[in-house]
Amino acid sequence: MSSSALSQAHLSQLVVIDVQTRLVAVMPEAQLKATLNACALLVQAARLLEVPALCSEQYPRGLGPTVPMLQELLGTAPRIEKTAFSCTAAPTFCRQLHSDRSQVVLAGMEAHICVLQTAMGLQALGKQVFVAEDAVISRDLRHHANAMARLREAGVIISNSESIVFEWLGRAEGDVFKQISKLLR
Repeated sequence: MSSSALSQAHLSQLVVIDVQTRLVAVMPEAQLKATLNACALLVQAARLLEVPALCSEQYPRGLGPTVPMLQELLGTAPRIEKTAFSCTAAPTFCRQLHSDRSQVVLAGMEAHICVLQTAMGLQALGKQVFVAEDAVISRDLRHHANAMARLREAGVIISNSESIVFEWLGRAEGDVFKQISKLLR
């Protein structure tokens, strides 16, 4: 496992967990737009910086597909269907993890269920896990807060989408920096 407290593009992979149409519909409106924007920022920056991304869908027949905005941004990133709450309980997910990437950045929903269980599962696999707090959401704000506290206590690095993106960048120079800076306006 990497000992760096900073997320690094060449060591990272991004996992967007269960941002699905029917699940989005029950999230608190006041936080939803910001959460989706933070997820979109991470996906776009990952693509620009060649950080591999993948996406999970919890029982898509019941909860619908990934929201169209993120589907479009994710492009050909692998989508893993699952019924287990932890992505790591899905063999297809584990096969999609890059063995040469020791860091995993998580975004999605719900923070206290699938994100939390996936983070714990990834740690058990020896991955260094980062959760972008602004890119995860729960139906109840208290559940979100509890999940962040539990994850922090377990050694998961709780950060935010913009910090992670700038850690991936490392420098304020070049075309990719300029493109990402435009995403932040």
